[in-house]
Amino acid sequence: MICGPTRSYTGQRRPSLGDNLIVGLDIGTSKTCAVIGQYNENGVLEIIGVGTAPSTGLRKGVVVNIEATLQSVIKAVDAAELMSGRDVKDCFVGVAGANVEGINSRGVVAVTGKGREICQSDVERVIEAARAIVIPMDREVLHVIPQTFIVDDQKGIRDPLDMIGVRLEAEVHIITGSVTTAQNLVRCVNRAGFKADGLILQSLAASRAVLTADEKELGCLLVDLGGGTTDVLMYSDGAPYFSASVGAGGSQVTNDLSIVLNVPMDVAERIKLESGSCYLPHVEVDESIVVPGVGGRSPKEISRAKVASIIQPRMEEIFRLVREKVEQPGFWGHIKGGIVLTGGGALMPGASDLAYEVFGVPVRTGAPSSLGGLVDAYRNPAYSTAVGLVLLGAERMGGAPEPEPRGRTVAHGNEKGKPAKAKPKSDAPLRRIVEWLKEFF
Repeated sequence: MICGPTRSYTGQRRPSLGDNLIVGLDIGTSKTCAVIGQYNENGVLEIIGVGTAPSTGLRKGVVVNIEATLQSVIKAVDAAELMSGRDVKDCFVGVAGANVEGINSRGVVAVTGKGREICQSDVERVIEAARAIVIPMDREVLHVIPQTFIVDDQKGIRDPLDMIGVRLEAEVHIITGSVTTAQNLVRCVNRAGFKADGLILQSLAASRAVLTADEKELGCLLVDLGGGTTDVLMYSDGAPYFSASVGAGGSQVTNDLSIVLNVPMDVAERIKLESGSCYLPHVEVDESIVVPGVGGRSPKEISRAKVASIIQPRMEEIFRLVREKVEQPGFWGHIKGGIVLTGGGALMPGASDLAYEVFGVPVRTGAPSSLGGLVDAYRNPAYSTAVGLVLLGAERMGGAPEPEPRGRTVAHGNEKGKPAKAKPKSDAPLRRIVEWLKEFF
């Protein structure tokens, strides 16, 4: 259960499944990604459009240039519209960055139902009691996620409905964000010609797309390696217990390469993507690359090991900062299901091996599982957040929850997932005839 934003940003009606189109918009520091989902004739959610565009209007998850951000949104959505052949009107927007904080809270109410039977209104009242915390005026509640319920000191209850009790308690994870940051994001989307149906925490969306039910139950840590920030979300007993953000990401790696190699940022980014590795043992000693000259200077040849020696310390620092964030409140002992890396930074060769050295627990690189439609286009860690926004958006709109991911792992950035085999549709006409007969007879 995920409670939505505390206020309506657009003043428009909430979308319905009749609209048959769900759009996730991941506005990041380095790129903006739009993913379009649609229910097919069998009621199955499919991804029908994907679009990306470079982003320069954000810094560490915060809008610093509205015009640049809205242009990035327009280009990404246009690309997704072109692929899908559909027009986008509404979208679910991801929010992240250092301005987002997570708090654990508890609420208690008396059961007032007939015969002391817990009903839906009791559950809603206890969640409202748990979310009644004091937060600064410049912050707002984005999500209230129930972790567990307690009925008359009986702990570990997932769904208390129809149980008998006198006192009902709820433990929840509350995610708050900056009001101005949220308003600026929504303003960019609105000025680009679209309506923001709601704001969803990016790491929460990514976890919906890549984490399995077993990992959430055992206790795992999602590390979303973005361009400007690295967002962290820890699950235990099937629910989020800790969320945080580290103010460093792929852009810092690019900046390091630019300074050390004396090349512009765009050249450093290309070197990182084409020849970068963050784990020295994976790099051949005699491998070399050509670095283009700047200002008329001739190109020079350097070893690929030198590039890795620049990248590895920064990536190691990011992982150590993540570990410190989780250890500080005492949650590290809850991580029994390992670490899942996702986001664009997870595509860097050697990322999972370096993370294993730092964290000392099993690490995998997670990507969205197949939802049908354009299989190869979105089954990539860089699209985890946008695909998760579509999944959570569909659930908010009343659609049937999609199955949990099955732990798909991408080992390297150039490894593509194999397309899922299409299910035979030979019985589809027969099903439609049976349904027609039932309707009329």
